[in-house]
Amino acid sequence: MQKSKGQRQGTRSILKKGRLEKSRLNISQIMHDYEEGDRVAIVLDGAQQMGMPHRRFQGRTGFIKGRQGAAWVVAVKDGNMQKTVVARPEHLRALE
Repeated sequence: MQKSKGQRQGTRSILKKGRLEKSRLNISQIMHDYEEGDRVAIVLDGAQQMGMPHRRFQGRTGFIKGRQGAAWVVAVKDGNMQKTVVARPEHLRALE
């Protein structure tokens, strides 16, 4: 069988939810309003596919740069490069 080469390949353990987290939707997390410059962590939610950033950004922290529709633009450091990630609020967690 040929190996999968999709964008979500190898994410079975990364996107798996625990027994107590399944089918739980945190409305306060989705409705959270961030300010520009707020520090956030990118934590992927496997149950929500829309607005999910690439899996290489799982666990990274960054700063909010602005808004893009229903999503937020986050500046993330990837090695020595500064990258921008567009993610919906269900994949973000506020820090501090």
